[in-house]
Amino acid sequence: MVIQRIQTLMLLIAAILMAIFCCTGFATVGAADAARTVLVADAPVLLTLNILIAALLVISIFLYRDLRRQMRVTLLILLLICASMVTSGFIIYAGIPGAEPILLGGVSLLLLALIFALLAYRAMGRDRRLLAAADRLR
Repeated sequence: MVIQRIQTLMLLIAAILMAIFCCTGFATVGAADAARTVLVADAPVLLTLNILIAALLVISIFLYRDLRRQMRVTLLILLLICASMVTSGFIIYAGIPGAEPILLGGVSLLLLALIFALLAYRAMGRDRRLLAAADRLR
């Protein structure tokens, strides 16, 4: 099987990154010798939001026949990933006193998922422009 649309691969990578983020820690609390890792599962709102994002990413992969709907769902996903970043930042800085974000852990996974979803959206835009040009030629 050959993947002909690059956005399918990018959406799949973003879904995998979001699924991994649901299982990892995104902050540490305490001193360096007795630090406790704060998992995404410790914050039920954040966990629910990230599971929803991962599910929407998978659903968006299968919407390849309706490009306009796939673009709308991907735009919603981009907004939800930004909401997840804001929520995790709020949990780190306001919800848990003394928490420090794990930059090479959960925070980078969210950022990478956002980048891959954005690249997929841009590739969908290119496909839409290509289809419009082909329709003009007909």
